[in-house]
Amino acid sequence: MGEHQQRLTNYLAAYIDELVGNGVDEVVISPGSRSTPLALLFTHHPGVKTYINVDERSAAFFGLGIAKAKKKPVAILCTSGTAAANYYPAVIEARYAKVPLIVLTADRPHELREVGAPQAINQLDLYGKHVKWSVDMALPESSPGILQYAKASAARGVSLSISAPAGPVHFNFPIREPLIPALDEVTFLNSRREKRVLGGIRGLSPEMHDDLLGVLKEKQNGLIICGPGLAESAIDPIMEFAESHGFPIVADPLSQVRSGDHSKRNVMETYDAFLKIDEFKEAFQPDLIIRFGAMPVSKPLTLYLKGLTGVPYWVVSSGEEWQDPIAKATEFIYCDERLFCRDMKTDDEIRESGWLHQWITVNEMTRNILRTGDQPWNEGKAVKQLIEQLPDGASIFASNSMPIRDMDTFFFNNDRKISVHANRGANGIDGVVSTALGMSTGNTPMYLLIGDLAFFHDLNGLLAAKRYQLDITIVVMNNNGGGIFSFLPQASEGSYFEELFGTPMDLDFASAAAFYGAEYSLVKQESEFPSALQSTEGNRGIKIIEVLTNREENVAIHRNLWNFVSQEIAGKLKGNSL
Repeated sequence: MGEHQQRLTNYLAAYIDELVGNGVDEVVISPGSRSTPLALLFTHHPGVKTYINVDERSAAFFGLGIAKAKKKPVAILCTSGTAAANYYPAVIEARYAKVPLIVLTADRPHELREVGAPQAINQLDLYGKHVKWSVDMALPESSPGILQYAKASAARGVSLSISAPAGPVHFNFPIREPLIPALDEVTFLNSRREKRVLGGIRGLSPEMHDDLLGVLKEKQNGLIICGPGLAESAIDPIMEFAESHGFPIVADPLSQVRSGDHSKRNVMETYDAFLKIDEFKEAFQPDLIIRFGAMPVSKPLTLYLKGLTGVPYWVVSSGEEWQDPIAKATEFIYCDERLFCRDMKTDDEIRESGWLHQWITVNEMTRNILRTGDQPWNEGKAVKQLIEQLPDGASIFASNSMPIRDMDTFFFNNDRKISVHANRGANGIDGVVSTALGMSTGNTPMYLLIGDLAFFHDLNGLLAAKRYQLDITIVVMNNNGGGIFSFLPQASEGSYFEELFGTPMDLDFASAAAFYGAEYSLVKQESEFPSALQSTEGNRGIKIIEVLTNREENVAIHRNLWNFVSQEIAGKLKGNSL
């Protein structure tokens, strides 16, 4: 082994071994030349599972999905140049969705930077403020000090990626040729980490505790918001806290609060429908807001909160995050959610408030209308049928735009173990297929609910599913364009709407399904959908169900349903019959 090869091998092996020792045991690799030594050493490591994904954008979202599903940091590796730039959308999503990603980019050595060398771009701080930490690693050496530097950098990066709020970190590796490590001479340390970073959960000081508890005891009409990103371990404490104070909970579907075996007595899941009602918003004015998790999907909830004045609004978070998109928060309480709920429970009897009872009554009325309303076939009804047929233990990934909003409307409280996921960090439609496929490596059975534009946008993500025989059922709502734009004001601009916003593609996805070896069925009417779903049960691999819908009819049916809910609830409020 030559001197250069020895330095290259020892340095990168030390780095990788420390990554693995700190819990990074899955890596998504995109082929490339400059990243060769890292790719070979990762594949050679006995403690690492590798995935190969030729498209860097898809690869990054695939890694993001694995990290979301398994709640651990995952590495993604690519070569130099624009390959690294294709990671950017997933890095942004990881930053705002608080997902730990270890982003590894190979680079030219310093003498080949900014001199016109091929496949070389400025990769220093490539992802800007969208990563928690970025480091241009030293050139490979094998002196004891440099090996310790490599290990310390790996441990530091993993620690930063998982510390609250979690997020991506970026390692840029300049590497000189030749690029082949000595695999037959490398010695891994059986993933024995040399450096550990330990962190405890965060609590409140006695003074802060007493101050906040004093406020709580004075409030009778509190409202709790549960948004995306809640830890599963926080759900039961939040339920107990809400019941002890008699506060209703409005729970986003991504909070995982609407499903499971925990108590849901205080959980209001249909608020997106009844918060559209002016009479309700005027009559139901909270005197305290407490939010756990990120801001929910619901626009009616956002408008409701914006309309409140002088109401204390607490945002409880285990990390130092400034999540206040409507500029209404009055206190940011950086404390583990479980500790907060435990310490803020009172010794008094459970409060049975009229405030809570009225919320429960409105929620039950709305649920009955949404569940039993006799609407014509449309996307909302299809989503409702899909949810009803999901097997216990299933995970469903909802694309942005209309799918996640229909999930918000029609995912009712239930005792099944159904988890709901989405990319709500930056709310984009890029990489949705790849993220869901990444999640399928740790969550089964896996379902993806997606529109035709988002599906087309990431069709190449299906290659990973074919290559690794992943199991997923994909329901494509094909309304021939951007359905959500039909709900927005620009829909009235008839002369340019279809060209700029509707963007019909006139595609059917049977050919795409055949290209990737997927099972395929086409649904044109309501009676065909249940059997199409049933036909996928027990079949492994990619299953695609294309559901044809009409954009204009879908908008009209949704609005008619919301109007009916509004009329029923408003009538009860005016008659004081709640």
